[in-house]
This record gives sequence, C-alpha cells and structure tokens, in this order.
Amino acid sequence: MTEETDRRPETPAEAEGTTGLFTALGKMLKLLRERAGLTQKEFGQAVGYGPDAISAMERGVRVTRPELLEKADELLDAGGLLKQAIPEVREAMKKARTRHPEWYRGYAGMEAEAVELHHYCNHAMHGLLQTEDHARAVFSKRRPFLSEETIEKRIADRLSRQQVFDRWPPPIVSYVLEEVVLDRPLGGRHVHKEQLRRLLLVGSMRNVEIQVMPTHREEHPNLDSAFNMLVPKGHAQVAYTEAQGYPRLITDQEEVRKIADRYGFMRALALNPMESGALIEEKLEKL
Repeated sequence: MTEETDRRPETPAEAEGTTGLFTALGKMLKLLRERAGLTQKEFGQAVGYGPDAISAMERGVRVTRPELLEKADELLDAGGLLKQAIPEVREAMKKARTRHPEWYRGYAGMEAEAVELHHYCNHAMHGLLQTEDHARAVFSKRRPFLSEETIEKRIADRLSRQQVFDRWPPPIVSYVLEEVVLDRPLGGRHVHKEQLRRLLLVGSMRNVEIQVMPTHREEHPNLDSAFNMLVPKGHAQVAYTEAQGYPRLITDQEEVRKIADRYGFMRALALNPMESGALIEEKLEKL
C-alpha cells in the first residue's frame, strides 16, 4: 500500500463527527491568546505544552484536553467560556478512534493505550518526539514525493499520536537514540535547534527517560533496524519494526524477549538520562 493510495485517516474529531467542536475551540484559543499578547511558545509554557502542540490545537488537529481548557480559561481571562466546553470535550474523547493508515492502525491503537513504551532509534527521530517542522521536513523530502495534502495529513496524524504524553496515569516511556540522530539537521539549523529543545522538554517529564548511544562505543548488540516495544494495557509485551515501508508487529514472546534483551544491553551501554541531557544541551549550544 503506497503513501498516496492508503485510505485517508480521520483527523482528531472526524471519526465521530465532532470536527466542528475542536475547530471552534482552536479558533477561540488562538483569538484569546493573541488578545492576551502571548506567543504560542509563551502560552504553551504557561499551560505545560510545547509550541507545536499549541499550534496543532489551534488548527483543530489535536484534542484540546479538559485540563488545558481549565488553565487557559483563567490565564486568558475567558470568563468561563472555555470551561463550558469541557463536558463536550470529554464526551468526544470517549469516542476517539485511531487516525492512521490501515496497515498502522493496529499498532497505533495499542500505542495510544500502552502502559509502557520503549524505542530504539538508529537513524531518525522517533515520531512521538518530532516537532511539527521536523515532521514536515521528513515528509516533504520523502521519495517518491508526497502530495501537499498527504504531507499535511501525515503531520496531523503524527502530532495526534503525541497525546500519549498527556494521558493520566502516564505510561512509562524510554528511548535509546543513536548520537547520529542528534547530529542530522533535518529542516535546517532553526528546525534542528527546536527539535533538540523538544528532546530536552520531553526528557524532563517524570515518566520519560531519553538515553543517547555515543557513536564512539566499540561494541553494540543491535546493528540492525530500529524498533519499538510496548506493553498494551492488559496484554503481554509486543514489538514493532518497519523497514522500507514494510511493517511487522511481533507478538511471539520468545522473539519479543530477544529484542527486549538487546534493548536492555543497549540501555546499559548508552549514556544515562542526565548525561544524555547534558550532551543534547551541549549540541544545542553549538548550533
């Protein structure tokens, strides 16, 4: 199934016909934010979200969660206007469905509800970590070329997946990133700086650990492809790999055990989270 012919996935509210709700809320947030004289970054810092997430909410491609509406109502002096929408938002969230290509829907559904998520990235930034501009750079340079509509759809889908960081209780999340992932300036210097800042922001979350595997390490247990591992709610751990457009969901427990063993060894060889954060900050300062 190609990038251009896969069935168009729903945006955050299309699945149950509530597009208008999130589009309207997004417009209201933007109007109130601009009236208050705040940039997306300033507003995001005040309510605990990054500028990419705020941008996605204002465009209606990411759910505006009840907690954010509570904070925003007071911060933007909305006089209870935003709070009035919270019951409808909660109802819409109950009806939410996965919004991804058919071949990815099974995994995306498990990812959205997983209690643990573990990722090894050997050449590209993981989708849950990408900024909007980084994602646009990835999709706009892809071969064969994607249409503008497909690019925007893919970006919206990628940002919608990042709501996994907003859940409560939060899942346990870990990453092992090869150092080269931090050095590849996709999208240019400005986009790359914002991407490194995004790593520091996500890495500061209590439930997230980001570790960097230095390039100079003289041994490595996995010179194969990137992979994800997750523990779906109420089920055994599974693994997921994807190479050249061919996805594979691995449920055989012996095979999953072997991948988990390699991941554990990589975490032992990688820099610890504090050292990794320091390395990311060092690279950011040099840009």
